Amino acid sequence: MTQVKSGDTVRIHYTGTLTSGETFDSSAGRDPLEFVVGSGQIIPGLDKALPGMAVGDKKSVDVPCAEAYGEKRDEAIQAIPRGEIPDHIPTEPGTQLQMQAPTGQVVPVTVVEANEEQVILDANHPLAGKDLNFAIELVEIKAA
Repeated sequence: MTQVKSGDTVRIHYTGTLTSGETFDSSAGRDPLEFVVGSGQIIPGLDKALPGMAVGDKKSVDVPCAEAYGEKRDEAIQAIPRGEIPDHIPTEPGTQLQMQAPTGQVVPVTVVEANEEQVILDANHPLAGKDLNFAIELVEIKAA
């Protein structure tokens, strides 16, 4: 029976949950997720759980935050003077926005807080600092 190895293209069905049991993502009702094992296309903790699996295998994988989206970084949270944000830009807490870094790179941010003086933006990934759990099923292997 063929087993997954680094460099193979695989397709998996998955459900991702937080340690509280809350589902944050799932392939249910969608096509399976396809990626190349070991290529860095998915979080490291999930990627390294796949080698050795065969089609039809199911597995539960616990991924610590360090092997998912990393720790929450305080330096990724910034207060911007309210006057520097155009009036037509929504600033309600929880709003997802995009900023452009000095390098030209587009950075997704979330509004944490807004008042008349400033808007606090968080560039951390929404799942940063969280341990994750995945229930996965290997659907297909395309050998490298």
